[in-house]
Amino acid sequence: MMLKGSFHLLTLRVLMSCIGFVGNVFLIFSIIQTRVSSVKTFQLFLLGLASANLEEIVIVNIYDIIILQKSYEVVEAWLCRSLKFLTVLGEIGSILFTVLISIYRYQKLRYANKRVHLPICLDNIHAAWTAIGLCIGISIVLSAPIFVMNLQGSTGNLKGNYTWNHTGCPPDFFLCNNNHCPTVNRVYKYTFILLCYLLPLTIVTLTSCLIVTVLLGPRTTVKPITTVSGLTQNQKRCNVRGLRRSTIAILVAMTLFQVDWTLYLVFQMTFTATDFPFWAELEFFISTSYTSISPYVFGIGKSMFSNKNFCKK
Repeated sequence: MMLKGSFHLLTLRVLMSCIGFVGNVFLIFSIIQTRVSSVKTFQLFLLGLASANLEEIVIVNIYDIIILQKSYEVVEAWLCRSLKFLTVLGEIGSILFTVLISIYRYQKLRYANKRVHLPICLDNIHAAWTAIGLCIGISIVLSAPIFVMNLQGSTGNLKGNYTWNHTGCPPDFFLCNNNHCPTVNRVYKYTFILLCYLLPLTIVTLTSCLIVTVLLGPRTTVKPITTVSGLTQNQKRCNVRGLRRSTIAILVAMTLFQVDWTLYLVFQMTFTATDFPFWAELEFFISTSYTSISPYVFGIGKSMFSNKNFCKK
């Protein structure tokens, strides 16, 4: 039964990985094939999100295949730490780009009927690249402590005699000895949870509520006056509808984000890798369901995932 369950989990894992890989690659190609002069800052944010998603999906599978399917004692420490660093880098990057997208879309949607053609701060290409650079920089800073984490444990103090030595590679870098947990492990664990899970969840939840408030609020009538950009009333109405359609897709993605990372946070705070044998699979499905499904949601909302575009690609 255990072998059969493992086979089913492996099948689902491969399917989830393939779905995520195809979706993120397609979203990336849809954006990079756009003319440079036509690329908008929102597309740059989507490009950053899809790249982080793709990196996480690829590396987490490499990490699990090379590391977790072998004896922990025979794995080189540098390989273990490097792969885990890249996995966490993609995970944090995906989270931060999601936060950036949610903030951008709320600012863009606010008073959209009045100022849909007027730029906001993040519409500036330099500001957009600065925000992208900050996301990447913060991801690197928050992932770097993995290289100094204390992974040495002693036999028999962990549930199920789950041990490793200084060259080992635990599935959960927060896991440590029950009787002695190094300060660096505790500090990193709670700092990581606060900055990478709780804070982003709070921001995304808040911006989602604000977006819903704007969508359900009274709509301002667009005056039939041609703007400086030369757009007529009908063109402005069409753009507003497109903005709202894209916003609804973003709300769906934000909901998925909140559900996934709330579950992940609950499991991270409640259980450890020693509580049940399928910890790695559980962590994989919770953390990668958003990275695998979100590109389709965003792509459909921006009309990138159409039959016509699919045939072209």
